[in-house]
Amino acid sequence: MALKSTIYKIKLNVSDMDRPHYGEYALTVARHPSESDERMMVRVLAFALHADEDLRFGRGLSTEDEADLYAQDLTGAIRLWIDVGLPDERLVRKAAGRADQVVVLNYGRTAGQWWEQSKATLSKLGNLTVYRLSTADSQALAGLAQRGADLQCIVQEGQLWLGDDSGMLQPVLERVFGGA
Repeated sequence: MALKSTIYKIKLNVSDMDRPHYGEYALTVARHPSESDERMMVRVLAFALHADEDLRFGRGLSTEDEADLYAQDLTGAIRLWIDVGLPDERLVRKAAGRADQVVVLNYGRTAGQWWEQSKATLSKLGNLTVYRLSTADSQALAGLAQRGADLQCIVQEGQLWLGDDSGMLQPVLERVFGGA
């Protein structure tokens, strides 16, 4: 018998003064049985950083050729494709051909290695931006995982805060490649 995803209902309030974008989102996040709290919360962080009415979560780990998050325009064309973790280089190249903008939010102990192995090919993609999140920050995000979380995200002058009533984290995203 296959294990089912665990559903997390997350209320996310975003105040992004750098874009500027302000909104409240009622997220339904399915955590695949093989997905960690850390990975799920990095997906939530990616949503918060790119929050938009059109941004959606992909179908998950079991759907290899689909984005972790994506936004489409009214014609169905993909405006934004976001992957978290250490995506397959071939899939990132394919995404760059399908989407206007591709973002990889890289994290984990081997995040630096992944970029060093992939940069010769991926640095040719003009619509790609790669960020790296430290292992300490991604693990701290896992502590925010609750099935009924009420989170706030504040972005101001390149600084980021994400947290709940018990406290705020200040994860640092290092831009490794691309973007403005």
